[in-house]
Amino acid sequence: MPNKKIIIALAGNPNSGKTTIFNNLTGARQKVGNWGGVTVEKKEGTLKSDDYEINIMDLPGTYSLTAYSIEEIVARNYIIDEKPDIIVNIIDSSNLERNLYLTTQLIDLGVPIVIALNMYDELEAKGIKIDIKTMSRILGIPIIPTIGKHNKGTKELIEGIIKVYEQKEPVSRHTHINYGEEIEREIHKIQKEIHKELSEKYSTRWLSLKLLEKDKEIEKTISDNSNIENILKQTQKSISHIEEIFKEDTETIIADRRYGWISGACRECVSLSQKERIDISAQIDKVLTNRLLGFPIFILFIWLLFQSTFTIGAIPMEWIDIFVGWLSESLTTILPEGLFRDLLVDGVIGGVGGVIIFLPNILILFLGISILEDTGYMARAAFIMDKVMHTLGLHGKAFIPMIMGFGCNVPAIMATRTLESRRDRLLTMLINPLMSCAARLPVYVLFAGAFFPKNAGNVTFSLYVLGAVMSIVVGQILKRTLFKGEAAPFVMELPPYRIPTLKSILIHMWDRASLYLRKMGGVILIASIIIWFLGTFPRISEYNKDYEQLAKNLESNYEITLSNINLTNSDKDSLSEQLSEDLYTLETEKTSEEISKTFIGYMGRGIEPIISPLGFDWRLGIALITGFVAKEIVVGTLGVLYSVSEEAEAEDVTLINALRNQNTGLTPLVAYAFMVFVLLYVPCIATIVAIYRESGSIKWAAFAVFYLLVLAWIMSFIVYQGGMLLGFS
Repeated sequence: MPNKKIIIALAGNPNSGKTTIFNNLTGARQKVGNWGGVTVEKKEGTLKSDDYEINIMDLPGTYSLTAYSIEEIVARNYIIDEKPDIIVNIIDSSNLERNLYLTTQLIDLGVPIVIALNMYDELEAKGIKIDIKTMSRILGIPIIPTIGKHNKGTKELIEGIIKVYEQKEPVSRHTHINYGEEIEREIHKIQKEIHKELSEKYSTRWLSLKLLEKDKEIEKTISDNSNIENILKQTQKSISHIEEIFKEDTETIIADRRYGWISGACRECVSLSQKERIDISAQIDKVLTNRLLGFPIFILFIWLLFQSTFTIGAIPMEWIDIFVGWLSESLTTILPEGLFRDLLVDGVIGGVGGVIIFLPNILILFLGISILEDTGYMARAAFIMDKVMHTLGLHGKAFIPMIMGFGCNVPAIMATRTLESRRDRLLTMLINPLMSCAARLPVYVLFAGAFFPKNAGNVTFSLYVLGAVMSIVVGQILKRTLFKGEAAPFVMELPPYRIPTLKSILIHMWDRASLYLRKMGGVILIASIIIWFLGTFPRISEYNKDYEQLAKNLESNYEITLSNINLTNSDKDSLSEQLSEDLYTLETEKTSEEISKTFIGYMGRGIEPIISPLGFDWRLGIALITGFVAKEIVVGTLGVLYSVSEEAEAEDVTLINALRNQNTGLTPLVAYAFMVFVLLYVPCIATIVAIYRESGSIKWAAFAVFYLLVLAWIMSFIVYQGGMLLGFS
């Protein structure tokens, strides 16, 4: 009776749809972490079928099992050490020969395999036909066609896994890939030297091939074997013999033989229809990756993305704003006056509510990024940006983590794991925070809406451009100082263009947006309460002015003036508006004095000398300090610090109007300098922690904090002082 628990591992090339298949199999029954000792993402999940519980391990995407990268080592070690019952090899059927190279290495390992021939609809659309029965017989592996994005073939794949596990699949057998008479003879010689203690753990044929390929990781792994000297001696003899005959490196020879075997297999069972077909992806690439048009088109797409973020997001943003205002007024009316009401209205709603207003903008931004990724354009963007990235001492592949930074810097920094060189990884990590993440967007929306209402989209786009320009400048400096040397060669596969499914886009969008929402109920809520406490205590006992008496005087003067019988209705309206403005200014002065004598006020006054050359007052300074936790908290902090009085008119209760109308010294120039500072200084604590974890050194995290703060101060100083010299305000 077979064990009712099956352990399988998913293996496949990047862009093969492996993650989609994993999600189809596991649904919500999955967990994500890191592999022990390395910063490579680890995904595990489970599913139940019939009486079986199937545990699924999603191995890192890799083109081969040769030890060139961390991902390849992790995938290979898991298969060898953990010995899963079955390997499910996900293959992009539209790029068959490239994907089958990994399959040949799995065959050499001697493990049970099931192939998921994914994206099968794209294969048919190209007019390509595969004789699946013949291919299965040649490979000795059952092949199940799947269309991951439509969840087709998943049931058949599960059934195929169970049949192989129960040894009821007649096609399943170990295939012997023939590498030619000379190489086969040398493989056999090395196999003779491998004793039982190694053969119990490894396929001796696979081990011999790895030694012939000069795999240093395998040599280290077997270095304590009792017969290691004889094994290595025979290996060196065999390598010398093969290279002498073929006048080529053994690794290249074996790779060529694998591709030759794949080509032969494909000739047997793959056929093209007689109808001549146009490769749509190639035709599109003639325009989108054109030497002259590619870069302007990319800039246009990014500009449209940020314009859409504002224009489409404006209406739902207004709805949320109205709801938050209504909720605040309702609680003010219902709850009795006191600290609890102040905490709820000014602390929680003023902080969290002020940030959640920008959720539509975040959703639209993530929606746009998801579309760019799922269509295949993001890989083209890396290709287009290759020359630009070389100015930073990097290559186009590093652009993927960079552009991911527009969404969130933390996963973007984690994505540097895909870069082969440690130099490239470190340089990309340090530059990545200059990519303006979605958490900064609420600050831009707030200040651009308050001070540049007619050009909010263009002002925000200019900040993203500035971040990109600064990344080039910083990259130039770092590559000439701390990171001298050439970037690793850039080889990146361009996947075919695909029409993304609505489900796929929404899942990707929601995965990212849910992080933003979790911040609302977590770090931002806590931070808002702390800021409220620091901005409320100690309670002021004595004011510099008698505000109540001054208010009464204003109202009394208004009544006296109003009694003048010669006043027209227009004059009376003007007087009424003036009274409202004067009372509002007076209330603002009172609130400002109250906050200035609290804990947060003293903190702000302490740093004011440092930030005053930038045009910032102590309130903006406090917002920047709290922004170290998360950039969304900047808005929440301003919502608390610039809270408006209960007597204010209803149309003045929004934070945008509070910033614009209060006598705070805020001008469009100060607002832009502030946005520049928010753009360039430390994104958040989580980003710094990510840099520390991915670099493995506290010094790089500390360096990032230091240089970003200095850079932000210098650039804001240039903007503000330069603007003042040119007569801007």
